[in-house]
Order: sequence, then C-alpha cells, then structure tokens
Amino acid sequence: MRRTFIVGCPRSGTTIVQALLARHPEVYTLPETAFFEQLYGDLDWRWGDTRAKREPRKWHHRLGLTRKRVRELYVALRGQLPTPAARRFPTPWLRTGIDGRFIDLLDAAARAAGRNLWLEKTPNHLLYIPEIEAQLPDARFVHVVRRGTDVLASLADVYLRYENDQAFGGGTVHWARRWNRAAAIHGQHVGRPHHHFVFHDDLVQRPEVEWARLCAFLGLPLDARLDNACQQTIANLEHEPWKLAAVHGQVRPSEPKVDSVFGPQVQRWLAEHLVSYDALRRRCRDGQRPYAAPRLRVACEAPAAIAR
Repeated sequence: MRRTFIVGCPRSGTTIVQALLARHPEVYTLPETAFFEQLYGDLDWRWGDTRAKREPRKWHHRLGLTRKRVRELYVALRGQLPTPAARRFPTPWLRTGIDGRFIDLLDAAARAAGRNLWLEKTPNHLLYIPEIEAQLPDARFVHVVRRGTDVLASLADVYLRYENDQAFGGGTVHWARRWNRAAAIHGQHVGRPHHHFVFHDDLVQRPEVEWARLCAFLGLPLDARLDNACQQTIANLEHEPWKLAAVHGQVRPSEPKVDSVFGPQVQRWLAEHLVSYDALRRRCRDGQRPYAAPRLRVACEAPAAIAR
C-alpha cells in the first residue's frame, strides 16, 4: 500500500490536485480528515500566529490518552468503511495507538475499493510532516504551491462570499504571514526523498508534463485509462461550496482575482512582504530529484483535454 499526503497553504490548489489524481484507477481518496491536525493540535501556534500559544496539556493528555474529539473523528472515519472492515479496528484510547489505527483504516478502505494507493488531503498537515513521517517513514508528500498574491486574493474572495471565519477569517496580514510560513516549510523539504512539488502555474500551463511528473513520483502507470471526472467523494459541498469548481478534477486557468480584490496600496504591501514564490519555484526546479518517467504518450491526452 502506497500512502500519500497532499499538503499546502489553504487555497493553493490542493483540491484540484487531489481530484485529478482521484481519476486514476489505482488511487483511493476521501474528504479531508484533519486527523493529525486534531491529534497533535496547536494549529495556530504552528502557523506562528500572533499571540498564539501552545495548548495546555491536561493530566489525561500527559498520560498519553487521546482527546475526545480525536476519538470521535476516528469513529466517524470508521463509519465510512464497510461494517466487516470497521469491526477489526476498535477505537484506541492511547494516542500512540490511534495514529497507527488511522493508517490501518485507510489501508483497509483502499483495499476494499480495489486500489493500492491512498491519498489523504488536508492542507494543514503541512505543519505536521515530522509527526506523520515518524509514524510512516515511507509516506509520500505532494506539496502544492500557488503564487502568494493569488492565494491571498482567493482567500479574501472566498471570505467575502461565504463569511466563514473559522476557515478564512483573520485578514490579509494574518494570511500573508501564514503563506510565508508555508513557503518556509516547503523550502525545508526541497530535494528530500518522498517529497514532490506541484506549482499551480505549471499545472495550469503544462498539465501533461505535470501529470507525468506526478505519476512518476507516485509510481502510477501513465497508460491507465482515467475517469472523465473524479467519481470519488472528496468534499461535502453543502459545507464547503467553495470547492465546487475543483472536485471534478478538471484543470482550467483560474480567474485572476488580485486586481478585483486588492487595490494598489494592498498590492504594493503584498509585493514587499510576501516571500518570493519564483525563488522557491527555482529552488525546486534545481533541487527536485529527477524521476524516471516514461515518454509522454496517449495517457497524457486526458489531462491535456481537461485544460482545454
């Protein structure tokens, strides 16, 4: 079983990469679990938010017992599996056991679907890579990176349309700092084995090449027949309507939002305060481990057709 995590700053294109890969017959995926985020907590502190502090550890947490919300999350995930498979994985009470049981759940779900690779996409898991690697040394990570100004504009646009404070609140300065933090973490993994980078601009402009690179990294055959659109459930659109354009796995140029959302003064501020997307992109191009990808042939026609 091949285990893969898609990570990145929110609104960077992680959903479209997940949906695109889910069209492959060997890939199993599911909606965001936020499992490691809930298991280890300290999300705002890990992002480096102003005045954020580490969550206090209660006595039962210090003894290694799992938080109630994590057990509830695990039970909900277990409910998505066929009953015979779910019965094999009772809910652990110790934190040291529940992460392994979570992996077992996804393995069982993928096998039940006849797939040999599962894909978990939670953008915030970018902040928990050390913990995931400690549990799964062979895990693979697909880092999705989008230009900072586009991320900030998308976040502001979605917030204005849906007013979701929990997911997108905080303002431009808050998210600019988070994007810089994400870029710094991405940079720490450039050139490392089991880490692959997808830059949003490249995916839109040359989908065939990026698709071949993804397949080579994940060991997926290029000649497999893809679904015309993602058939797997990867989001609850009633609660996450902003994902509607991405869940089918159709890669299209996104509508530019920077000029319509931000005025000249904010754009100048962003240019001065966001770390360089292009510099990170160059570093990845120089340090990315080459993959022994087959020659591009008919298998890339489907992603190419998507872009049209």
